[in-house]
Amino acid sequence: MPDNIFNLNNPDFYGILIRFAINTTFLLILIRFIYFRYSRKEKFLFTFFMMGITVFFITSMLKSVFIEFGMAVGLFAIFAILRFRTRNFSLKDMSYIFTTIGISVINSLKLVGFPVLGVIIFNVMIVIAAIILEEFSIKHNTVSHEIIYDDLELLKNCKKQKILREMSVLSGKDILKYRVRRIDYQKKIAVVDLFYKE
Repeated sequence: MPDNIFNLNNPDFYGILIRFAINTTFLLILIRFIYFRYSRKEKFLFTFFMMGITVFFITSMLKSVFIEFGMAVGLFAIFAILRFRTRNFSLKDMSYIFTTIGISVINSLKLVGFPVLGVIIFNVMIVIAAIILEEFSIKHNTVSHEIIYDDLELLKNCKKQKILREMSVLSGKDILKYRVRRIDYQKKIAVVDLFYKE
Protein backbone atom coordinates (compact mmCIF):
# COMPACT_ATOMS: atom_id res chain seq x y z
CA MET A 1 0.00 0.00 0.00
CA PRO A 2 1.41 3.42 -0.89
CA ASP A 3 0.26 4.89 2.42
CA ASN A 4 2.42 2.42 4.34
CA ILE A 5 5.61 4.29 3.50
CA PHE A 6 5.95 5.28 7.16
CA ASN A 7 5.54 1.67 8.30
CA LEU A 8 8.83 0.25 9.55
CA ASN A 9 7.97 -3.09 7.93
CA ASN A 10 7.81 -1.50 4.49
CA PRO A 11 10.98 -2.21 2.42
CA ASP A 12 10.65 1.22 0.79
CA PHE A 13 11.17 2.85 4.18
CA TYR A 14 14.64 1.35 4.56
CA GLY A 15 15.43 2.14 0.93
CA ILE A 16 14.68 5.79 1.63
CA LEU A 17 16.91 5.73 4.71
CA ILE A 18 19.81 4.29 2.69
CA ARG A 19 19.35 6.91 -0.04
CA PHE A 20 19.07 9.58 2.67
CA ALA A 21 22.45 8.52 4.10
CA ILE A 22 24.00 8.82 0.64
CA ASN A 23 22.34 12.19 0.11
CA THR A 24 23.49 13.56 3.47
CA THR A 25 27.06 12.41 2.84
CA PHE A 26 27.32 14.19 -0.50
CA LEU A 27 25.52 17.29 0.78
CA LEU A 28 28.11 17.45 3.56
CA ILE A 29 30.94 17.18 1.04
CA LEU A 30 29.41 19.74 -1.33
CA ILE A 31 28.28 22.32 1.22
CA ARG A 32 30.73 22.02 4.12
CA PHE A 33 33.95 20.95 2.43
CA ILE A 34 33.61 22.71 -0.94
CA TYR A 35 31.19 25.65 -0.68
CA PHE A 36 32.29 26.79 2.79
CA ARG A 37 35.98 26.25 2.05
CA TYR A 38 35.90 28.55 -0.97
CA SER A 39 33.27 31.10 0.10
CA ARG A 40 33.53 31.22 3.93
CA LYS A 41 29.81 32.07 4.12
CA GLU A 42 28.63 30.09 7.14
CA LYS A 43 25.28 31.93 7.20
CA PHE A 44 24.05 29.88 4.20
CA LEU A 45 25.09 26.43 5.51
CA PHE A 46 21.85 25.92 7.43
CA THR A 47 19.76 27.00 4.42
CA PHE A 48 21.52 24.67 1.99
CA PHE A 49 21.40 21.64 4.30
CA MET A 50 17.73 22.06 5.19
CA MET A 51 16.82 22.68 1.56
CA GLY A 52 18.62 19.52 0.46
CA ILE A 53 17.05 17.38 3.19
CA THR A 54 13.53 18.71 2.60
CA VAL A 55 13.73 18.33 -1.18
CA PHE A 56 15.01 14.77 -0.71
CA PHE A 57 12.08 13.68 1.46
CA ILE A 58 9.42 15.41 -0.65
CA THR A 59 10.67 13.86 -3.88
CA SER A 60 11.17 10.46 -2.18
CA MET A 61 7.49 10.36 -1.24
CA LEU A 62 6.11 11.48 -4.61
CA LYS A 63 5.53 7.88 -5.75
CA SER A 64 4.97 6.41 -2.31
CA VAL A 65 2.46 8.86 -0.87
CA PHE A 66 -0.45 10.42 -2.72
CA ILE A 67 1.10 13.77 -3.53
CA GLU A 68 0.22 15.18 -6.90
CA PHE A 69 3.16 16.28 -8.99
CA GLY A 70 1.64 19.73 -9.41
CA MET A 71 1.44 20.14 -5.66
CA ALA A 72 5.09 19.16 -5.24
CA VAL A 73 6.20 21.64 -7.90
CA GLY A 74 4.01 24.27 -6.23
CA LEU A 75 5.79 23.71 -2.91
CA PHE A 76 9.15 24.33 -4.54
CA ALA A 77 7.82 27.38 -6.42
CA ILE A 78 6.36 28.96 -3.26
CA PHE A 79 9.61 28.36 -1.42
CA ALA A 80 11.65 29.86 -4.27
CA ILE A 81 9.46 32.97 -4.43
CA LEU A 82 9.66 33.56 -0.68
CA ARG A 83 13.33 32.75 -0.60
CA PHE A 84 14.63 34.82 -3.47
CA ARG A 85 12.56 37.91 -2.64
CA THR A 86 14.12 38.24 0.80
CA ARG A 87 17.85 38.32 0.01
CA ASN A 88 20.10 38.89 -2.97
CA PHE A 89 22.26 35.91 -3.86
CA SER A 90 25.39 35.87 -5.95
CA LEU A 91 25.46 33.74 -9.08
CA LYS A 92 27.73 31.25 -7.33
CA ASP A 93 25.33 30.93 -4.38
CA MET A 94 22.46 30.39 -6.80
CA SER A 95 24.49 27.67 -8.53
CA TYR A 96 25.05 25.91 -5.22
CA ILE A 97 21.33 26.14 -4.43
CA PHE A 98 20.48 24.51 -7.75
CA THR A 99 23.19 21.86 -7.25
CA THR A 100 21.89 21.09 -3.75
CA ILE A 101 18.38 20.59 -5.13
CA GLY A 102 19.70 18.54 -8.06
CA ILE A 103 21.74 16.17 -5.88
CA SER A 104 18.81 15.69 -3.50
CA VAL A 105 16.43 14.87 -6.37
CA ILE A 106 18.90 12.43 -7.95
CA ASN A 107 19.47 10.64 -4.64
CA SER A 108 15.75 10.44 -3.89
CA LEU A 109 14.87 8.52 -7.06
CA LYS A 110 13.89 4.91 -6.64
CA LEU A 111 15.39 3.41 -9.77
CA VAL A 112 14.49 -0.23 -10.30
CA GLY A 113 17.46 -2.27 -11.43
CA PHE A 114 19.78 0.75 -11.17
CA PRO A 115 22.71 0.06 -8.84
CA VAL A 116 23.48 2.33 -5.91
CA LEU A 117 27.00 2.60 -7.33
CA GLY A 118 25.59 4.46 -10.35
CA VAL A 119 23.98 7.12 -8.15
CA ILE A 120 27.22 7.46 -6.16
CA ILE A 121 29.18 7.92 -9.41
CA PHE A 122 26.83 10.75 -10.47
CA ASN A 123 27.28 12.41 -7.07
CA VAL A 124 31.05 12.08 -7.27
CA MET A 125 31.03 13.62 -10.76
CA ILE A 126 29.06 16.64 -9.50
CA VAL A 127 31.38 17.09 -6.52
CA ILE A 128 34.52 16.82 -8.68
CA ALA A 129 33.05 19.32 -11.16
CA ALA A 130 32.43 21.78 -8.29
CA ILE A 131 36.04 21.47 -7.09
CA ILE A 132 37.49 21.91 -10.60
CA LEU A 133 35.33 24.98 -11.29
CA GLU A 134 36.19 26.53 -7.92
CA GLU A 135 39.92 26.08 -8.56
CA PHE A 136 39.53 27.49 -12.09
CA SER A 137 37.61 30.46 -10.70
CA ILE A 138 40.34 31.21 -8.16
CA LYS A 139 43.07 31.16 -10.80
CA HIS A 140 41.21 33.27 -13.36
CA ASN A 141 38.89 35.47 -11.30
CA THR A 142 39.89 39.13 -11.39
CA VAL A 143 38.53 42.21 -9.63
CA SER A 144 38.37 45.65 -11.23
CA HIS A 145 38.97 48.95 -9.48
CA GLU A 146 38.69 52.44 -10.90
CA ILE A 147 41.41 55.03 -10.33
CA ILE A 148 42.19 58.55 -11.55
CA TYR A 149 45.56 58.58 -13.34
CA ASP A 150 47.39 61.83 -14.05
CA ASP A 151 50.40 60.75 -16.14
CA LEU A 152 48.95 61.12 -19.64
CA GLU A 153 52.38 61.12 -21.25
CA LEU A 154 53.06 57.63 -19.98
CA LEU A 155 49.68 56.46 -21.27
CA LYS A 156 50.30 58.14 -24.63
CA ASN A 157 53.67 56.41 -25.08
CA CYS A 158 51.98 53.03 -24.44
CA LYS A 159 54.75 51.68 -22.21
CA LYS A 160 52.60 48.87 -20.91
CA GLN A 161 55.02 47.18 -18.50
CA LYS A 162 56.07 50.48 -16.95
CA ILE A 163 52.42 51.51 -16.55
CA LEU A 164 51.60 48.16 -14.88
CA ARG A 165 54.54 48.53 -12.46
CA GLU A 166 53.60 52.11 -11.57
CA MET A 167 49.94 51.22 -11.08
CA SER A 168 50.90 48.24 -8.93
CA VAL A 169 52.95 50.52 -6.67
CA LEU A 170 50.19 53.14 -6.68
CA SER A 171 47.41 50.70 -5.75
CA GLY A 172 49.34 48.20 -3.65
CA LYS A 173 47.97 45.37 -5.80
CA ASP A 174 49.55 43.07 -8.35
CA ILE A 175 47.92 44.61 -11.43
CA LEU A 176 47.40 42.13 -14.27
CA LYS A 177 46.01 44.56 -16.85
CA TYR A 178 44.43 47.96 -17.19
CA ARG A 179 41.85 49.64 -19.38
CA VAL A 180 41.59 53.37 -20.06
CA ARG A 181 37.93 54.29 -19.72
CA ARG A 182 38.12 57.96 -20.61
CA ILE A 183 40.61 60.83 -20.81
CA ASP A 184 39.96 64.41 -19.77
CA TYR A 185 42.55 66.53 -21.61
CA GLN A 186 41.44 69.74 -19.91
CA LYS A 187 42.08 68.38 -16.42
CA LYS A 188 44.92 66.18 -17.72
CA ILE A 189 43.62 63.07 -16.02
CA ALA A 190 42.46 59.66 -17.17
CA VAL A 191 39.94 57.27 -15.60
CA VAL A 192 41.55 53.83 -15.63
CA ASP A 193 40.17 50.43 -14.63
CA LEU A 194 42.72 48.20 -12.92
CA PHE A 195 42.32 44.41 -12.91
CA TYR A 196 43.91 42.21 -10.25
CA LYS A 197 43.29 38.90 -8.51
CA GLU A 198 41.41 38.87 -5.20
